[in-house]
Amino acid sequence: MSQLKRWERKECKPNSLPVLHKMHVKVGDTIKVISGRDKGKIGEISKIFKHNSTIVVKDINLKTKHMKSRGEDQPGQIIKIEAPIHSSNVMLYSKEKEVTSRVGHKVLDNGKKVRYLIKTGEILDSEENWKKLKEAAKEKTEVICKMRNEFYLRSICRCNKPAKVCG
Repeated sequence: MSQLKRWERKECKPNSLPVLHKMHVKVGDTIKVISGRDKGKIGEISKIFKHNSTIVVKDINLKTKHMKSRGEDQPGQIIKIEAPIHSSNVMLYSKEKEVTSRVGHKVLDNGKKVRYLIKTGEILDSEENWKKLKEAAKEKTEVICKMRNEFYLRSICRCNKPAKVCG
């Protein structure tokens, strides 16, 4: 077992947990890549890694992954996966005005703190956006649960028939 170099180690707090960095973007934000191979592309953030300030954007920074076969029934394949990019290489993007902008923070009349685009004044943290994100996450978890239940029922039955037919 080799030790990591000082610059390879993750910065940690005294309780040995990694330091989580604050970022100017959140899941669901529309961004534009400002540097790198995919410069100029526009996409939506699907995942965030706060410990190293990287983000995963839909259909941007695609890498090919060669998957080995996992048995006789499943063949090997080449798939495209979205690799993370650093959050400093992206800027928030306004779809209506088609312009990139830095993010600002302000407090509304009702006392709620929100993020907004400095160039356009467009508010990012609106109620509708959060509801839309929550619904999408809920649908995703329902699909995963459905798949798990189906897999579980098939593994109990040990036959190739659907679970409802086997009973």
